[in-house]
Amino acid sequence: MSSGSRVVVGVGGGVAAYKVVELVRRLRESGHAVRVVPTAAALRFVGAPTWAALSGEPVGDDLWADAHEVPHVRIGQEADLVIVAPATADLLARAAHGLADDLLANVLLTARCPVLMAPAMHTEMWDHPATRANVATLRARGVVVLEPAVGRLTGADSGRGRLPEPRELAAVAERVLARGTAASTPDLAGRTVVVSAGGTREPLDPVRFLGNHSSGRQGYALATTAVARGADVVLVAANVELPDPAGAKVVAVATAEELRTVVVEAAGSADAVVMAAAVADFAPVEAAASKVKKDAGDPPVVRLRRTPDVLAELVGDRRPGQVIVGFAAETGNADADWLELGRRKLADKGCDVLVVNRVGEGRAFGTTDNAAVILTSDGREVDVPLGPKEALADQVWDAVALRLGPADR
Repeated sequence: MSSGSRVVVGVGGGVAAYKVVELVRRLRESGHAVRVVPTAAALRFVGAPTWAALSGEPVGDDLWADAHEVPHVRIGQEADLVIVAPATADLLARAAHGLADDLLANVLLTARCPVLMAPAMHTEMWDHPATRANVATLRARGVVVLEPAVGRLTGADSGRGRLPEPRELAAVAERVLARGTAASTPDLAGRTVVVSAGGTREPLDPVRFLGNHSSGRQGYALATTAVARGADVVLVAANVELPDPAGAKVVAVATAEELRTVVVEAAGSADAVVMAAAVADFAPVEAAASKVKKDAGDPPVVRLRRTPDVLAELVGDRRPGQVIVGFAAETGNADADWLELGRRKLADKGCDVLVVNRVGEGRAFGTTDNAAVILTSDGREVDVPLGPKEALADQVWDAVALRLGPADR
């Protein structure tokens, strides 16, 4: 986690401003210096004393206050990251058109650091062609504009337009800060990526299943990191009990067949697909319609069938220029060690990149850290030492970005 950075939190005039209070607290607890710059409308939802107490710095929206310090220029110039939440439809429009009618708008014009905007508004406003055009303009300039979450909005309304949860916003902010100056040019902007995560479960009866130990943490780290690097992310989550990453479109699945259906469809328009999920190799030929009782005689014999090889199907159907990434959890055997088995799998599968994890003895599954060797089809091998799964995710996206090249915006 990057600490000691200077973060400016711009707050737009939406009811979701109350959630940004926790975002500021999380950033401060991570060791960052935080300056809050609210709009005048934002101060109608959360007052300046609250922002000042949480940030430990003066708060105001007035362009003319402390004019001798030139705050409308200095604040943006000194920032390592500007994050705007909630980014209302009005604020997105003013930023896209370069208006400078308040302190926050001036900060956005003077900032030369990464800018991250988290929109929040009613679904109809988010879907309006004017808002979509403004978002496209900002993204083309290198601003990371997150997709809003789906859920309860103001009043009884529900839909896309909800501000992502503060913990997930903070996670994206940390990934942007971790990349330092490289984050000023989001290298996955304009790209659509699909990430699978978690572990599939193949039912034996209504209460039992064949599964694995995958927690989904590595796939979620890949999704969060891709969002921070500007990508449009579709996250296919198999039995994962983690909060949705900010900015990602999450599709929940259970079985290998369900995962295959969703991933193959999403891959049709994707620039890259990263298969980080642990997909079951086998499933019962038949699942019992009712719970199998242990006192019903001899234990049942479970006949298994092979599940679809999703990675092989993606490789066989990939479009020109599309990058396919596989994951291999290996333990080694009497024939070869875990890394050699990974090399053989890369040659067999034909994917562009293969991330090989040595598993067992508390490694990889269910942990917050990971170590791996990234193999590429052109013969490169990158040894990623044990560290946060987000660090491995950045290395994976480095390999993908190198193959994709710059996007056409």
